Amino acid sequence: MKIVFIRHAEPDYTIDSLTEKGWREAEILSERVAKWKVDDAYVSPLGRAKDTASFSLAKLGMEPQIRTWLQEFYYRIEDPETGKERIAWDFYPEFFTGQEELHNKNEWYLTRMMQTGEMKKHFDEAVDGFNEVMKKHGYIAEGNGLYRIEKHSDETIVFFCHLGVSFVIIGYLLGIAPPVLWQGVFIAPTSITVLASEERDGEHAAFRIQRLGDASHLTNAGEPISQSGYFAEVFDDTGVTELISLRGNDNN
Repeated sequence: MKIVFIRHAEPDYTIDSLTEKGWREAEILSERVAKWKVDDAYVSPLGRAKDTASFSLAKLGMEPQIRTWLQEFYYRIEDPETGKERIAWDFYPEFFTGQEELHNKNEWYLTRMMQTGEMKKHFDEAVDGFNEVMKKHGYIAEGNGLYRIEKHSDETIVFFCHLGVSFVIIGYLLGIAPPVLWQGVFIAPTSITVLASEERDGEHAAFRIQRLGDASHLTNAGEPISQSGYFAEVFDDTGVTELISLRGNDNN
């Protein structure tokens, strides 16, 4: 089983769609996705994700399967320092690094500030929704990212969604508290993250990341990587990306 998370293209949040650059990114992405054998595709209900997916799904001849639990994890909490509301994953490093409980996969949503936004409820909604998809494809969740194999599958399942919710599900699969990924990892617009199941005993499956935030389709097409959602300049490694692309095909 292969799972692919695709972040939406560069967003125009004011209209919940894409910027002019974002539309270019979505078109370039679709050229890559069109080469894959995709068995199922799920899409966030938000406009920026649906617009991003539209080109790719049209080329695949597939209809989007909209799932509300794939919407951005934008739930708000009460900031313990200011008393004002803020998005649950938006902290300055000097605050986050001093909060040990936010680094614990079993405790982060039990902290007082996370409970002000019912993070456990929203976390469960996303994980339960994902596990329903897995069950449909023959993998039964046993907790902590482990699955019982009811029926082996070589399918590829694609999720067009958002950075925040992707890291919620990836954190669940890998046993990492989502705030650690929210604070420590950046995935660019239209980047792909691939996880594949390892089924060593033939009865259970666990997932490992094969690719994380791969946006080589953009740089190979001469399109700069957007820094949307990032607070520094994105490293320009176009030359390196071009060399990598010559060594093998895109077999996700």
